[in-house]
Amino acid sequence: MSEDQRAHIIKTAGEMFFRLGIRSVSIDDICRELGMSKKTFYVYFASKDELVAQMLHANVAHIAKKMEELNKLHDFRQLVTKFLKHQEAEKNDVRRVPQLVYDLKKYYPRQFADFQHECFETQKMNIIRYLEQGQQEGFVRADLNVELTAVLFAKIHSDAIRDLEEIEAHGHNMHQLGHTAMDIFVRGVLSEEGMKLYN
Repeated sequence: MSEDQRAHIIKTAGEMFFRLGIRSVSIDDICRELGMSKKTFYVYFASKDELVAQMLHANVAHIAKKMEELNKLHDFRQLVTKFLKHQEAEKNDVRRVPQLVYDLKKYYPRQFADFQHECFETQKMNIIRYLEQGQQEGFVRADLNVELTAVLFAKIHSDAIRDLEEIEAHGHNMHQLGHTAMDIFVRGVLSEEGMKLYN
């Protein structure tokens, strides 16, 4: 069994899910797109449910990889700048595609719950790193409870994914929510010196 082939199936299926929604894309459609027999498909995945779970895991891994690149920066100014640019530019995040979120909640609730938990843990861990680095450099408030702040911010994003329809019903979208939440979060954690940098 080739891991490259497995990754190629996940990538191709993910691109189709992003374009068309998960519910409307069948295993037959995926196999046709790949030029692959269903028999070969089932060598790699026992079911569409398993494929969806692996696609979601790959999505979290993609975001985590971007975060890891930021973690290599040793200058808090660069870290904040690149983090904000990354948030603006990230198009391949499942959480930003309402149709995918709807399909996941309705037809793949277990996979969706696992995905939410994985996103929450990944985000919390990275926020803790960023805040601790900011404290060391004097840009983040020294009195800030770093772990609780990271939990709160990661929770906001986790709940927003789950309640996307309600957010849209009030005339807003995930991009607007992320931008506003980030602005509130940043202003709440920065020291006076950090606010000079942010402004």
